Amino acid sequence: MTMLALCALVQSAAAQTVYKCTVDGKVSYREQPCAEGKTTPLTVPPPPPGADKAAAASLARNKARLAAVEKERSAAAAREEREGERAARAEATARSKCDRLRLQQKWAQEDVARAGREATEAQQIKARRQAEALAVQCPG
Repeated sequence: MTMLALCALVQSAAAQTVYKCTVDGKVSYREQPCAEGKTTPLTVPPPPPGADKAAAASLARNKARLAAVEKERSAAAAREEREGERAARAEATARSKCDRLRLQQKWAQEDVARAGREATEAQQIKARRQAEALAVQCPG
């Protein structure tokens, strides 16, 4: 990117006239003739014959590199977005499974509370197993 800006500045600088101004012994360079003091127009030498071709080739290489970097960046962003969506779906599935297990445990505990004496032990075993399944599938 810096090279591109530098090439643009070099080409625009070649087309300008520069004035050397001397005021009170101080020298400054301007694009316009001096209002006071001594003015000396300077001629900027033209760039070497191969400079334009080299600058154009460098510009083309930089544009190609920039396009490749942009393409890679957009591919990485798309990949990250897909991975984020996949993770969100997996999290939603796990949350749904945990909610279902919590509900089953709640129902098993309600069954224990409603069961008679003879069925209570079986219902307690079922409730304990539901709690264990919930603890394994949904820690925390």
